[in-house]
Amino acid sequence: MKHMKQASSKLLKRASLLQNATIKNAIESLNSSCLKIACVINKKRELQGTISDGDIRRGLLKGLNLSSPIASIVHRNALVVPPEMRRETVMQLMAANKIQQIPVVNKNKHVVGLHLWDKMTLPNRRPNLIIIMAGGVGMRLRPHTEKCPKPMLHIDGKPMLEHIIIQAKKEGFYKFCIAIHYLGKKIEDYFGWGKSLGVEFKYLREKNPLGTAGALSLLNPTPKLPFVVTNGDVVTEIRFGKLIDFHSSHNATATMAVRVHKLQHPFGVVKTKGVNIIGFEEKPVFESRINAGIYALSPHALRSLEKGKTCDMPTLFEQIKKQGKKTIAYPIHENWIDVGNLSDYKKFSNQKKNEW
Repeated sequence: MKHMKQASSKLLKRASLLQNATIKNAIESLNSSCLKIACVINKKRELQGTISDGDIRRGLLKGLNLSSPIASIVHRNALVVPPEMRRETVMQLMAANKIQQIPVVNKNKHVVGLHLWDKMTLPNRRPNLIIIMAGGVGMRLRPHTEKCPKPMLHIDGKPMLEHIIIQAKKEGFYKFCIAIHYLGKKIEDYFGWGKSLGVEFKYLREKNPLGTAGALSLLNPTPKLPFVVTNGDVVTEIRFGKLIDFHSSHNATATMAVRVHKLQHPFGVVKTKGVNIIGFEEKPVFESRINAGIYALSPHALRSLEKGKTCDMPTLFEQIKKQGKKTIAYPIHENWIDVGNLSDYKKFSNQKKNEW
């Protein structure tokens, strides 16, 4: 709630009108604030009502002029909310009443904020870092990766790496760090420092391949907040923010996103005890949980790494667990594609995301 009130309070002075103001004053207020609402107050700064552009136009159609007082066009029973009301409840009220703005009024009837639908529907900015492992050679995707790094191969018209960044940006993430090695210059030339996507980029340049976790030892400075690590060849609709929140709520050191993988046996299975047949199971389905290549880590997880030494994520998790620290799984059900081989790439490269 604090962020929303600060964002709107800067406009409160320009969006406030004394109750003896004229229609001309109201128009000037709306133009000055660039909002679609003005809050009408008395000398004690108590809210008396609101005025919208529509109220003004209806007044002018009834014969009022620019010098007319606003008293006759003020919406006296304006919907307001208290400062302590939760963001989700405010949004529900606004949607139900089909309004774009709603004043925040305290117990003294003073306007202390103004909720704006356009701002409220923007994602909260998340300062947590997103680290993308994009240094792999992609041998199984040859010849496509002979002159193109694997994360830059196109899925639905965009590089896989760009899909990951856009997905994270939708949730308010804006700080990205890309670990690069093989053909890394092509990734740098394409994304630069992230300005074209409205985000911030840094790069971890591996002199030698360091595995899916080793590049994290190059981070400088060390993140102060939990961060996300994802493989650069994974395209998914996972909510990175929910992953971070889940990780933090469980006080975990390391969290691994896992996905249920089903494998159907091609034959009927005969169950025996000694030489006796005790049952049959026709083409049973076996379920297992697989590593989805997406993780949330707390900063102290990095203490388990040696700078510049190769390390894979499963090894890092094992080291953290041996130290008695908490490692947990985050089940995902969202769309997820691991483009690890040529057949997978051919299957998904021309598909739209909504066809997955």
